[in-house]
Amino acid sequence: MPLSRNRKGRQMELDLPLIWSFLIAFSVLAYVLLDGFDLGIGILFPFFNKGAERDYAMNTIAPVWDGNETWLVLGGGGLFAVFPLAYAVVLPALYAPLTIMLLGLVFRGVAFEYRWRSRNSQAKWDLAFFGGSLAAAFCQGLALGALVQGIEIVDRAYAGGWWNWLTPFSLMTGVSVVIGYVLLGSTWLVLKTSGPVQDKAYDFAKPALWSFLGVILVVSLWTPFLNPVFMSRWFAVPQIFYTAPVPVFVCVAALVLFRGLKEKRDGSPFMASVTLFILTYVGLGISFFPYMVPPGLTIWQAAAPDESLAFLLAGTAVLVPLILIYTSYSYWVFRGKVDPGEGYH
Repeated sequence: MPLSRNRKGRQMELDLPLIWSFLIAFSVLAYVLLDGFDLGIGILFPFFNKGAERDYAMNTIAPVWDGNETWLVLGGGGLFAVFPLAYAVVLPALYAPLTIMLLGLVFRGVAFEYRWRSRNSQAKWDLAFFGGSLAAAFCQGLALGALVQGIEIVDRAYAGGWWNWLTPFSLMTGVSVVIGYVLLGSTWLVLKTSGPVQDKAYDFAKPALWSFLGVILVVSLWTPFLNPVFMSRWFAVPQIFYTAPVPVFVCVAALVLFRGLKEKRDGSPFMASVTLFILTYVGLGISFFPYMVPPGLTIWQAAAPDESLAFLLAGTAVLVPLILIYTSYSYWVFRGKVDPGEGYH
C-alpha cells in the first residue's frame, strides 16, 4: 500500500480506520440507493392492479434486485470484521428492528420467486412482497434513528434497555425512510416503464416528493437537539459556512425533481431522487464524524488492529471493483424501458 511522507521525510502510515469508515459508508449508501427503489416498488405494490401492472412493475427490478443486496452483506460483514466493537455495541441495542428487517427481506425474496410459480396463491405472495418491503424499510429507519439519537455505552458494552431504540425520533426516521424509498421506487418506475404504470408512478412521485421534503425538514431540525456535537456542526461559526451548501443543494435537487415530474420527463426525476438521498447521507456524515457510534465511540476506538485492517483492505481492493464492474454491467445490459410483454417468469 502506498505511504505518504511528512516534511522530515519520515514515513507516515495510512489511517486505516478512516479508510475503512469511508468504505463502510460507501457500501451502506450503495445499498440504500440500489435496494431502496426495490423496496419502494414493494411498498407501492398494492396500488397497482393485480396481474399485468404488478408483473410489469416487478419486471423492472427482476434483473438487478438480488445483486443490489450485495452491498448490505458487504456493509454488515465489513462492520463485523473491521469495527468489531461497534458491531458488539450496535447489535444488542438494535436486535429487534434488525431482526424484523432481515425477516422482511427474506419474505420479500421468497415472495419474489414464488409469486411467479404459484398463480393460485399469487395474492398471498403479493401481500408478502408488500409486507416484507414495508417492514424492511421501516426497520431500517428505526435503526438509523436509534443510532443517531445515541446508544448508551458503559465499559465498552451496550448499557441500555431492550426498548431504547423505540422513541418518537426513531419512529419519525422510520417513516422518513419509507417515504424516501417510495420516492425512489416511483421515480424508478417513471424511468423504466410506460403506459398506465408510468402514469401511476408520476402520480405517486408527486406527493412522495413533498412528504419526503417535509420529513427531511423535521428530522434535520430535530437532530441537532439530540447531541451538542450535532448542534455545533450545523449552527456554530465557522462550521455553518461549510455545512450550509447541503440544504441549498437539497433545494436545487428538489426543484429539478419537481420540474421533471411536472414536465413528464423520464430520467431526471430518478437522478434527482438519488441526489436527494446522497445529500441527506452527506448531512448525516457531517453530524456523525468522527463517531462510529455516537455519542461516545469514535472510528478509531471501534476499529480492529491495523494488521487486520490492512489484510482485509487488500482483499477489498479486489472485491469492491469487481462488484462495481458487475453491477454497472448489469444495469448497462438492462438499460432503457422494460417491454411489458417480456420479463421474469
